[in-house]
Amino acid sequence: MKQKIERFIADRLGADNVALTSPKDPSFGHFATPIAFTLAASRRAAPNAIATELSQKLRDDEYFSEVSVVGGFINFKLSDRFLDLNALEALRRGDRFGAIAAGATESAGGEKILLEFVSANPTGPLHIGHARGAFYGDSLLKLGRHLGHTIVSEYYINDAGNQVDLLGRSVHFKGRAELLNEAIEFPSECYQGEYILDLAKLAQKRFGDAIFQEGADISALCVWAKDEMIKWIKTTLGEADIVFDNFVSEKPLYDRWDKTMKRLEENGALYADSDRKIWLASSKKGDGKDRVVARENGVPTYLAGDIIYHDDKFARGFDRYINIWGADHHGYIPRVKAAIEFLGYDSNKLEVLLSQMVSLLKNGEPYKMSKRSGNFVTMEEIGNEAGYDALRFIFLTKRADTHLEFDINLLKKEDSSNPIYYVNYAHARICSLFEKLGKKPYDLIETPLDNLQSDAKELVFFALQLPETIKESFKTRQPHLLTDYLYKLAVKTHKFYADNRVIGSKDEERFAKILSLSALSIRIGLKLLGINAKTSM
Repeated sequence: MKQKIERFIADRLGADNVALTSPKDPSFGHFATPIAFTLAASRRAAPNAIATELSQKLRDDEYFSEVSVVGGFINFKLSDRFLDLNALEALRRGDRFGAIAAGATESAGGEKILLEFVSANPTGPLHIGHARGAFYGDSLLKLGRHLGHTIVSEYYINDAGNQVDLLGRSVHFKGRAELLNEAIEFPSECYQGEYILDLAKLAQKRFGDAIFQEGADISALCVWAKDEMIKWIKTTLGEADIVFDNFVSEKPLYDRWDKTMKRLEENGALYADSDRKIWLASSKKGDGKDRVVARENGVPTYLAGDIIYHDDKFARGFDRYINIWGADHHGYIPRVKAAIEFLGYDSNKLEVLLSQMVSLLKNGEPYKMSKRSGNFVTMEEIGNEAGYDALRFIFLTKRADTHLEFDINLLKKEDSSNPIYYVNYAHARICSLFEKLGKKPYDLIETPLDNLQSDAKELVFFALQLPETIKESFKTRQPHLLTDYLYKLAVKTHKFYADNRVIGSKDEERFAKILSLSALSIRIGLKLLGINAKTSM
């Protein structure tokens, strides 16, 4: 809708890049353009005079019911005819409303994107911090695909290094202490959550008591425990309806280290110090200091693994690479981008988004999270208690890079204080309305929307803003714009429903059609957040 108006104004005025804004005072109109201010310098005239002149060229009953000038801005009130045509188009498109038209991906600038998110270490179950990154990434995936981008989702499994060995040792010692009842001191560095005992019980069935004997070879146990944790992680993600296209293991990537290191050396990226450590000269590429990529014994560091992984990514030829990392990885970005540049790639193609941690409350009391002490709250636990739909919505109500705190009891309330309940209720009310009418929304698709009263016009206009909201949410990587839009749409829908009698009124079909448009936008918006709109409550 907005693009149509921009193109219309541009054609009428012979201008490029016409910007539309929303007036702060809704009484001025649905849209406004500041184009007169842009032209003021070249025309050497006051913006108000220019706006008055231009407004005469923009009067068109097909698009606008009123064109006015206020303070140099040209304001537009949309006509019933224009809103009706756009409503008809939206309802005909159904669940493809706001999506890129078939076959138009290339012309619309669709990109081929590799999106990596979650990528939690396979040493414990996913906690609520991981859940935030998971829902954030999955919503971007759905938004982008709806807009015609080709997006591949990927989970990077950090299964190399001491952490996997420590997981195996943790299971071994837990088995000795809890299953064989040995009087041993549990190593403080080991993982101590209850899930370790669960793994030990499974390991006992898989390997027998021998695996817990002092001095036992636990190499197979380490690999098995890691694989079990990956299964657990995949199951949790599956319960939340998050499915990855690819799972990439870190461990085999290290086989390519020598080849990758040679390329870096050829490009002047590496140097050795007197202790025989190998350093990446990342400061040459904007990093604050150089970084160690190989220890004095020749063993590559964690950074080396990430360098190999990003070499593998860029070799696959995507237009853009998006990583969603925890906020504690902020300082890691420059060194990875430096390595990408040294490898001969364009680091501007890498976009790193940060996801802050979550503070969870229950009855006003905070949970403490610690993977090693075992006092963290798992994604699985809270998903089962609150429901994944509620969890998704609340996690996406704020920017991912800002702190989020919420009380789980909020998600159990059945009133407007629980946003997902309130939005779902708006959709369910409309579904119930159509059941009472004995009709389907498509039955009323040709009903004309003319002579609309102000609240009806406002609801139609707002419901038609879904496509712009989707585009802006993905462009800015801020799905919270969509949750905010859906809540506001629900508010307007509930108010319209309460203020207007539908069944049995002379406006029955017109009002029902307007509400069906609202329901369509709610349903699509929720779907792009990974939530199925409820049809009854």
